[in-house]
Amino acid sequence: MSNTVTEGIRVQVKVNFWPERSDAEAGQWAFAYTITISNEGASAATLRTRHWLITDAAGHVEEVRGPGVVGKQPRLGPGERFEYTSWAMLRTPFGTMRGSYQLERDDHTMFDARITEFALAQPHAVN
Repeated sequence: MSNTVTEGIRVQVKVNFWPERSDAEAGQWAFAYTITISNEGASAATLRTRHWLITDAAGHVEEVRGPGVVGKQPRLGPGERFEYTSWAMLRTPFGTMRGSYQLERDDHTMFDARITEFALAQPHAVN
């Protein structure tokens, strides 16, 4: 789990292994992650872009950049939150993700809300 606050914007991440989309024989491990973005500050902010660094256990890094999240650019007033679920595919059974969201205040100032590194890991079978 990841939980970081930048300039009043809290980003929390919860991860789950996604066995239905994974295929170990094909070298594909899927992970779903749910992100909650909460505005704990005193002024509104609109999420403009995302930036992810996804690293597998072999050291392969995939960089992802784009507008908004899941096709949206949510505006969060003080006390508001936005939650979404997305997913990532790795070529190894574990890895990490980290990144940032670029947000814009109503006065047009921009800042990056950090997303601290979190693990993507296939759980071990329990006997």
